[in-house]
Amino acid sequence: MRYDSARKTCRLKNGFTLIELLVVLSIIAMLLTVSLPNYFHGIDVAKDTTLVENLRITRETIDKFYGDTGQYPDSLEQLVEKHYLHGLPVDPITDSDKSWILEAPPAGGHGKVYNLHSGAAGNDRLGQAYLDL
Repeated sequence: MRYDSARKTCRLKNGFTLIELLVVLSIIAMLLTVSLPNYFHGIDVAKDTTLVENLRITRETIDKFYGDTGQYPDSLEQLVEKHYLHGLPVDPITDSDKSWILEAPPAGGHGKVYNLHSGAAGNDRLGQAYLDL
């Protein structure tokens, strides 16, 4: 602070008043109120898209395995062991590679994994059950 003897007032060199800080904080709060719902919606869209893509790629890989060996794999781990996949696919909704629901092949098919579905509860953003994707 500097004291001005001619005017007998105190002046601050640098800084903001409480009102200025409150105005800035209220502007930031308004911007967050508008942008955060879009951000979380974007995360949900990305998870749904990733789930659909993981299902598509894994189903194609199961078909390729069947085409090469004449039987379906006994587990998803077998696809990784035989280098058809780099790693087990992750269900982005449950954030786990253990929540997949495996479907056995139709009667007369050899192996144990014909198809897979997400084990997540609930529906995607379009209202379709995760189990039905």
